[in-house]
Amino acid sequence: MAHALSPLPKKNFGYDEAEHLLLRAGFGGTPAQIVALSDLGLDDAVESLVHWETVDAQLNDDSAFRSDIMEPLATEDRRMRDRARQRGDETTLDKFRTMRQERQRQDRRQMREIQSWWLEQLIESPRPLQEKLTLFWHGHFATGYRSVEDSWHMMLQNHMLRENAGGNFKTDLVQRIIRDPAMIKYLNNNQNTRRAPNENLARELMELFTLGEGNGYTEDDIKEGARALTGFTFRDDDFAFNRRNYDENTKRIFGRTGQFDGDDFVELIFQRQSIAWFVPWKLHRFFVDDQQEMTQATRRVVEQMSRTFRRSNWEVRPMLRELLRSAWFYDSVNRQTMIKSPVQLIVQAIRTLDLPARNLTRLNQTCSVMGQELFMPPSVKGWEGGRKWINTSTLLLRENTLVYLMTGRDPTAKAWESNKGGWDARPLVAHLRDLPDRDECHDVVAYLARLTLGAVPTDARTIRWIEIAREHGPENNDTLIRLLSLMTASPEYQLC
Repeated sequence: MAHALSPLPKKNFGYDEAEHLLLRAGFGGTPAQIVALSDLGLDDAVESLVHWETVDAQLNDDSAFRSDIMEPLATEDRRMRDRARQRGDETTLDKFRTMRQERQRQDRRQMREIQSWWLEQLIESPRPLQEKLTLFWHGHFATGYRSVEDSWHMMLQNHMLRENAGGNFKTDLVQRIIRDPAMIKYLNNNQNTRRAPNENLARELMELFTLGEGNGYTEDDIKEGARALTGFTFRDDDFAFNRRNYDENTKRIFGRTGQFDGDDFVELIFQRQSIAWFVPWKLHRFFVDDQQEMTQATRRVVEQMSRTFRRSNWEVRPMLRELLRSAWFYDSVNRQTMIKSPVQLIVQAIRTLDLPARNLTRLNQTCSVMGQELFMPPSVKGWEGGRKWINTSTLLLRENTLVYLMTGRDPTAKAWESNKGGWDARPLVAHLRDLPDRDECHDVVAYLARLTLGAVPTDARTIRWIEIAREHGPENNDTLIRLLSLMTASPEYQLC
């Protein structure tokens, strides 16, 4: 039997394969970027994405963000508040409540600014796979701002996930996430003490982060794991171990007995059989096939990914490299089959068509309405994705969002009329102008359809699009905007 992840023959890696690679391992690119990736050949193209450190890049400026908005009260202020409580001094207590409400308003404003900062990073980064993996880990280790209520802690977690996106799953991600202030607050581990154990982090650590729901653990393992995680808390912006809250007594986890702490708990988890399966399966759904159902072919692929994952001692990159080089990844059954997430839809459109980002705050709000608000996943399970991204309401909003990006006009206006948004679509087709003995209208439509949809439709739409080009002129900017508006409203455009 052939290896489930046998490499794609190098001679078969061309423009279409490079385009598919850049869409799935990033957010798409211009035709020139796709050609450049294709010219590298399969191995070097994959390496250029997987080893992103070779690409010079700096994060967008985040120096204006404040770390002190939600910092704890100073010792003297805390004493003053406590004395006011003891005396029933409502005037003083009201001043503290007013101060906290103002800080919370400031923090919510900063969170919106951080959302825009990350969306801009997703759009502009020359390291697309690093940002794509940061988005994956954000959904995997899902943490929501509304429960954390500290924008700086969310920013710190985002940086941690980005810095370790392609690192070791055990040491760089899992062991760091149980020390992450945002995660500790989100899952209430700061309330997990030897006198009152809180099971949230222990449960989700196994159920959603490492082993998968019901795979290789019991309710007793959750209870004992919670005891092992007692004392894991934070002070201000840093992890802290509170020994007074730590349960030093013997625990029994997975049939093993000892005075286990949080790190011991992680070690025991990584000795379970299902640890090698769960993350490869989620990565496969994220990069290859977003369907919940597992076919026999998918099972063989995930099993091979699991073997590579275990052999590499939980390193992420070897597994990804093998997947992105495989014939399976480029197989026709896996192309144009995944529904774009709202973030993928917007970022890919901007990067592929070289569209202006317009108003980042508005785009983040649009992502939220479409079901994917950065830093605010719906639950600890993250975003379900797949078919959940599409319904009659979100489909209309998707179409209107592309209209907005291309024209800057209100979604209720006709996209192709009076384009005042400042975007010129003509450079997209300028190279077709001087081709000899060609039907320019047909060529413009075919090129734009290939650029947006991946192929030229074989139904009546293409005929109608060519008629539009003939009627209004293929070099007219409003005509091009109209054609692109129709194409990006097509069902095929919702897929990548």
